[in-house]
Amino acid sequence: MNFRPRHRDEPEINLIPFIDVLLVILIFLMLTTTYSKFTELQLQLPVADASAQRDYPKEIMVTVAADGRIQVNQRAVTGRNVDAVGAALAEAAAQIGPAAVVIISADARAAHQSVVTVMEAARRAGLPRLTFATQSAARASNDE
Repeated sequence: MNFRPRHRDEPEINLIPFIDVLLVILIFLMLTTTYSKFTELQLQLPVADASAQRDYPKEIMVTVAADGRIQVNQRAVTGRNVDAVGAALAEAAAQIGPAAVVIISADARAAHQSVVTVMEAARRAGLPRLTFATQSAARASNDE
């Protein structure tokens, strides 16, 4: 019988697999986390170059005034809702054709909702081609 004390190996913690797992978790968290800042937006609206204007042979001009009044091809629309504007756009498209381009000319002080109403009405009337009328930078500085 061997009564000598056995020399026991000290248990050793292998840190390399532990570090590998932690790095994988860290990379996963970095890739899946969304960062958002809640700050005030500083907007500077674009000004178009007047020389880049295009002439559309089949166009429907929609004018939105600062107080929300809407005109389609120089004729006033009686209502300001989507159905009234859509009916006026459908009537204008029936005269011009389905390939008509809707040109929205909105006042700078017009409510955003008025422009969105015109866009929704054009979509419902089956007129997917929209563009916006702008003024040149020189004219914009003269108007101020």
